[in-house]
Amino acid sequence: MIPMIRNLYRLWPDPKLLLRLGSLQVILAVLQGVLLGMLVPILRALLRPEPDFAAAGPWLFAGGIGLAVYAVLTVIATPFGFAASMELAAELRHHLMGHVTTLPLGWFTADRKARLARAVTADVNTISHLTVTIGFPAIVSVLVPATVIVVTFAVDWRMALLFLAIAPIAFLTLRRAGHIASIAEVELEEAATEIAGRAIELGQAQTVLRAAGHGTTGTARLREALEEHRRTYRRGLRRSMVPDLTFTAVVMIGFAAVLALGAWLLLERSLPIPDAVVLFVLAVRFLEPIGNLIELIGALRAMDNSIGRVQAILHTRPLPKAPKPVTRLENAGIEFESVTYHYEQETGKAPALSDVSFRCLPGTMTALVGPSGSGKTTVIRLIARFFDVDKGSVRIGGVDVRSLNEEVLMSDVAIVFQDVYLFDTTIEDNVRLAKPDATDEELAAAARAARLDDVIARLPQGWRSRVGEGGAQLSGGERQRVSIARAFLKRARIVLIDEASSALDPENEIAVSQAIANLAGDPDRTVIVIAHRPSTLAAADQVIVLDAGRVAEIGKPEELRQGEGIFARLFDQYERARSWHIVKRA
Repeated sequence: MIPMIRNLYRLWPDPKLLLRLGSLQVILAVLQGVLLGMLVPILRALLRPEPDFAAAGPWLFAGGIGLAVYAVLTVIATPFGFAASMELAAELRHHLMGHVTTLPLGWFTADRKARLARAVTADVNTISHLTVTIGFPAIVSVLVPATVIVVTFAVDWRMALLFLAIAPIAFLTLRRAGHIASIAEVELEEAATEIAGRAIELGQAQTVLRAAGHGTTGTARLREALEEHRRTYRRGLRRSMVPDLTFTAVVMIGFAAVLALGAWLLLERSLPIPDAVVLFVLAVRFLEPIGNLIELIGALRAMDNSIGRVQAILHTRPLPKAPKPVTRLENAGIEFESVTYHYEQETGKAPALSDVSFRCLPGTMTALVGPSGSGKTTVIRLIARFFDVDKGSVRIGGVDVRSLNEEVLMSDVAIVFQDVYLFDTTIEDNVRLAKPDATDEELAAAARAARLDDVIARLPQGWRSRVGEGGAQLSGGERQRVSIARAFLKRARIVLIDEASSALDPENEIAVSQAIANLAGDPDRTVIVIAHRPSTLAAADQVIVLDAGRVAEIGKPEELRQGEGIFARLFDQYERARSWHIVKRA
């Protein structure tokens, strides 16, 4: 319980609201114990052979005030708690998203993006909601018995010692039950996540599934995911049965022990009847909250697991910042010097890049060529500082990217990804992302240079045409033109292009190639393109051939084409593939 409270406290950037809520619950818990303690002088005064109302009066008055305060605080606590739950969720989401914006771009893999979405939605909601509805009642269920033990010592030390003996045994068995519940919750969460993924797949693949006659039954993977979820749920129930029953047995045996001790003390006449009545009331208020904890423990463990998942993101460190970052680049020249890089998840494997060195002068276009997995995309990511190199250095304008101000780096770099993502809004809005205050003339010029004007001209709503989710209403080549238009509008001096490997239709191939050539026409701009099309390769000023993370060849395309190296072989393959696609379309 204490580690979870500590983690919860550290989770929020400003835990003042959490402290106020916790303080209110602590006051309510202690007040319960104090009110129960007031029964001692009241019953001792009223249960005499001749009741002493004068002695009981002040205690009754104080108890009445205490009950009134307790009632008012309880009424306040409920709406305040739910309002605080929403505020806590908003605070945590802002804190989480604010931290995510500081993480390196290389952190955002498909798996991590899915975990981030889960953390921002389900986990934050679970934490904020259960903190109020489960977490604070659990605190009450711990503090009330503790207060009762203190009060009991004022009545009869023997019964208090029995309570002290029951409490640690109960909490040890509860801890075991909680550990099993935690394991079951993690397994069930993984199974539920798998179902969610398969359900999305079912929706996205309806055309294929219906054509195959599986439109109503779904895929075998979905059916297996549903069955695994059922197996996981049953397995969790079986695991939890013995620990849960053990805890319940401890509570019941504890209650029986309290009854036996109370009866023995009464028979021995060593315990007055008023005190016995008070002790039995205290025993009920001691054991009842402890017994309720078994109903809360599963939710508490679910909350703790959610806290762990959110903390895993919050504990991810941003890339280190230079103490005095460079705020201006003299030129857009790019240089790799003895660069070696391992991906974090591939420790122990061969590096993605090994001792890579090359130079790209301003005003030139460099084509990166090589088989799949040779390190081409890694080069682009290191220039944009998705990651930091393990050895060597990446310099722009003679400055190590690790010494550059991040805003300066991002303002001078534009990236055209292989799979361009567009927001579900208009073409104009997607292009204006690069420069929201751009004039209409600047927008039109960027569209012409990127050959996007042809696309806009044939769409009924022109610039106002919506592109659909992820740009689904446009073809791959058209999405690339939108992305290239962003680069023109941004006036970035460095443009990194991950050219689509799949063949485009002739119109888009010519348009994209022309747009890339237009980008490279600026004498102050450096363009690096992962190239596959012969037309793009022929237009490059230099070609860098990568193989297994190393530079295999560097030179002008026409020179390398005449040789017998990797580039010549790959160029011939690209030419044959292009010819085959042309024949196929014809």
